[in-house]
Amino acid sequence: MKVTALKAQTRNPARVNVYLDGKFAFGLAKIEAIRLRVGQELDEAAVARLQQADDEEQAYERALKLLSIRPRSEDEIRRKLREHKVTEETIGAVLAHLRRAGLVDDAAFANYWVENRATFRPRSQRMLKAELKRKGVGEAALTQALAETNDAEAAYALAAKRVRSAKLAEAPYPDFRRKLGDYLARRGFDYETIGPVVERLWKESHSGDRVERDAFEID
Repeated sequence: MKVTALKAQTRNPARVNVYLDGKFAFGLAKIEAIRLRVGQELDEAAVARLQQADDEEQAYERALKLLSIRPRSEDEIRRKLREHKVTEETIGAVLAHLRRAGLVDDAAFANYWVENRATFRPRSQRMLKAELKRKGVGEAALTQALAETNDAEAAYALAAKRVRSAKLAEAPYPDFRRKLGDYLARRGFDYETIGPVVERLWKESHSGDRVERDAFEID
């Protein structure tokens, strides 16, 4: 088969249409097409290699777009590429490329995820572990990432913010306890953590008040 024309695509100048024996054959990324010249002879094996290289280049670009939004675990990238019918062989090649470039690292991703949650949406170790497992992070990486987390500190930081934003300090103790306790429970904290945090924040919120609430002590 002879290369008879190489034409930049109108909609995507970064890609080139390759014509063999006068007919359109396939598209290539310009970085791959630059190796071709009009008049060059290609056998079926060469065409297959070019198409595989192009598949990998397109999948790699798709992965880079995902990573431009936020860091991803390897499994997240794998699942996204599968949704676009990318073959397992190509996915493996893309992930290897990303590893070499330092763009995927599940240990670093787990650290990022835990730090981001602590800053913007604190939650319990149990919930963080479940989230990381859903993203395909292995046990060693998630254990390391969670090693420095502290449920009591996270629950207090989250609950203190909630007390301010929802003006819970104005509520009577039973409502304060119920609403704040439910809020923390939805974020994965257990009763052993919630109880002391609720008690602490109630006292801090009413440190200047004389509050009669003996009948509402936490069980």
